[in-house]
Amino acid sequence: MGIQNSDPDRTPGLGPVGGVPPGETPAGEGSTGSETGPRDVQTKGWAKGPVIILAILVVLCAMFFIAYAVIVAM
Repeated sequence: MGIQNSDPDRTPGLGPVGGVPPGETPAGEGSTGSETGPRDVQTKGWAKGPVIILAILVVLCAMFFIAYAVIVAM
């Protein structure tokens, strides 16, 4: 529970009927600011580094299985 002032005449910001008059309370936050919208340019797809590493791993695995098949066939 909050603290209640027992003297409404001394409470700042109250209107004649006890409500808050228009313009008394500021907005919680601005509608526009410096951080609205995306922070950076969004790119699609993979970067070149991971694709190259993945391709090298696939080629090495394929070479291993081909070499294994050749050795077993002998």
